[in-house]
Amino acid sequence: MYEKAVVNLKKSYLFPTYNKFPLTLVRGHRTTLWDDEGKSYLDFMAGLAVCNLGHVPERVKTRIQEQMDQLWHVSNLFHIPIQEELAEKLVTISCADLVFFCNSGAEANEAAIKCARRYHQRVLGNNRYEIITFEQSFHGRTMATLTATGQEKVKDGYLPLPEGFVHARFNDIESVRNSITPKTAAIMLELVQGESGVHLAEPKFVFELAKLCEEEGILLIVDEVQTGIGRTGSLFAYEQYGIEPDIITLAKGLASGLPIGAMMGKEKLREAFSAGSHASTFGGSPLPMAAGLATIQMLVEDEVCERAKYMGIYALSKLKKNLEAYSIVRAVRGLGLLIGIEFTEPVAPIIQKLHQNGLLVLPGGTHVIRFMPSLYVTCDEIDQAIGILSNVLEERDGSADGAAL
Repeated sequence: MYEKAVVNLKKSYLFPTYNKFPLTLVRGHRTTLWDDEGKSYLDFMAGLAVCNLGHVPERVKTRIQEQMDQLWHVSNLFHIPIQEELAEKLVTISCADLVFFCNSGAEANEAAIKCARRYHQRVLGNNRYEIITFEQSFHGRTMATLTATGQEKVKDGYLPLPEGFVHARFNDIESVRNSITPKTAAIMLELVQGESGVHLAEPKFVFELAKLCEEEGILLIVDEVQTGIGRTGSLFAYEQYGIEPDIITLAKGLASGLPIGAMMGKEKLREAFSAGSHASTFGGSPLPMAAGLATIQMLVEDEVCERAKYMGIYALSKLKKNLEAYSIVRAVRGLGLLIGIEFTEPVAPIIQKLHQNGLLVLPGGTHVIRFMPSLYVTCDEIDQAIGILSNVLEERDGSADGAAL
């Protein structure tokens, strides 16, 4: 049995910045979570694509415990061997040459923006500072990254916003061409726009975009905060598009739940981030470095990316087949185990019902449900999740105008 968590819902000392689901989760293993009443849930959220290896993966846990007995934090003013070890591993498995560690995806994207501007202004000696991003993108919640984000909802109440950000239309190369000015320093792209509804970049668009950046001397930043670390069926989504970005940003799945972020870049950017140009107090501390190193080792040694690729194909196929009879389902799309199910109406009531029936999912925008399970998810667990969703939709169709939801 689990001890009932005591939460005073009438008075909280937290700022109410989250619309919380009415659940208190206390334990997890692989793709299963348990609440404080002992009820189990099939987790297809993975902590917002953070727990890519499932909850509390044993090898990562062991490595963290070993590090806890040695050293938790010193400072980046000293050499941290495990930081160098993780950086070398990331460089080895990517097209990057250098790594900067921080604490989150927003910080990684903030570092990318700063690095791009400083490269042009301090290394190349020009005055470029504009960053082109895309409508419906999501890059974080800091002032710079929410301005970079192509969604107005995250900007409400934060005026004036920093200058130097331009939004082009996703998958529209002419819109990008028309957005370029003599001040353009970089283009920041998500290859799958997860938060706004799982929209995939078209291969032709990405190829033309990379070519355009090369022709115009513009840095290409690929935001892999959600798509990286095996989520899309490869270590990094950019690998499936045949490009080599100048800068890659990572976070979420990199340390299996510990706070981490990483900005990775090409050798030519070394001088842009010279001593004193950027810093992070907690970035690169031994504990998240240990978790990150164990996470990458598991991904590579267990060939988890290949597993995610085939589980994603299996899930997409089963979803399309099982949901085609429901008129409320508009489309199913995804890459690897980042899958979106688009509906003709808002999904909040459906998500509430799914949670009640033991399946944890989250929205992507207002009309999309995201499936993002552990990369170790099994065919049986995928079938179970689709079964729960089908039952909820059947119940909806069987009720008067879906009133039961």
